[in-house]
Amino acid sequence: MKKALVLIVLSALFCSHDMYLKLSTYFLPPDTEAELQLYNGTFHQSDNVIDRDRMVDVSLLGGGKRMHPDTAQWSEEEGVTLLSFRTGAPATWVAGVSTRPRSIEMAAEDFNNYLEHDGVTDMLEARREQGKLGQDAVEKYSKHVKAIFQVGEQRSADWKEQLGYPIEFVPLRNPYELQEGEKLQVQLLWQGKPLAGQLVYANSVTTAYEHTHADGTTHSHEPTRVDSAVHSQEAEADTHQHDAQAFRTNEQGVLTLPSVSAGLWYLRTIHLVESAEEGLTHESNWATLTFEVPHTHDHEMDADTASGELPPYVLWAGLLLLIVGLGVYEYFRRSKA
Repeated sequence: MKKALVLIVLSALFCSHDMYLKLSTYFLPPDTEAELQLYNGTFHQSDNVIDRDRMVDVSLLGGGKRMHPDTAQWSEEEGVTLLSFRTGAPATWVAGVSTRPRSIEMAAEDFNNYLEHDGVTDMLEARREQGKLGQDAVEKYSKHVKAIFQVGEQRSADWKEQLGYPIEFVPLRNPYELQEGEKLQVQLLWQGKPLAGQLVYANSVTTAYEHTHADGTTHSHEPTRVDSAVHSQEAEADTHQHDAQAFRTNEQGVLTLPSVSAGLWYLRTIHLVESAEEGLTHESNWATLTFEVPHTHDHEMDADTASGELPPYVLWAGLLLLIVGLGVYEYFRRSKA
């Protein structure tokens, strides 16, 4: 019983590390009120809010301009830290938050469990090889999170701008120009330089959406199921959680998502090293990135409908019917003659 209780406590402790910047929708109209959500826990559950004095940088980047929202724009609700802002001109926008370092002391067993649970397997293996599994740890950690979202229809190059965080993800292609099934390469930078050989975990969430046909009728696309292990603060019926995929960056610090599906994507990594700083044993910098890949079919149909144009296959089918009809007419005309 006591052992089970300890495991539950450890599970709660080590499930509450990641930080993410999220939006209810990553497609926003220009010049409207919007809200960024800062989750501290998991992608689906925020366990506590973030104090303003922990935020060393808060940035909104769009249209080539970088802005720093006032602290008065932040609020809290049910463990989530919220940033209210007004969208600007159409562009591919970037939001970022970077926190000040904090320190935490952990007993050897707790530290090893944290390394295993959060996927910091390189450090865990090094401790095992060096006979350090029994050593306690004092870790200094800070977190650096980003979200990329689309305002209006016009794309911009803001998505590839670096925010200058100690560690950060930078896509090598605009996620909002992707088609379903295409690959996406993302570079991981440490102190502004490519970070090679780093483990990165990628998850995706398939979202329910409504498809509009050219004739104005609509029907909904629903996920086949919802993972019962996910306790989301959003509507669970609208999402389907996929298992995390592990990647290791190459010599250029690049990881490749081989075939992206439509939905929300979130990447996370922990760069953990031993520290020579007095009073510390380790230092870690955490990074996450969130963005949404649009539903290709829905996006293309919306574009056709908005422009008033028919899809190419409709035009070709109509032309073929016209040719056949003219042939039949000419045949009967000559037969009667």
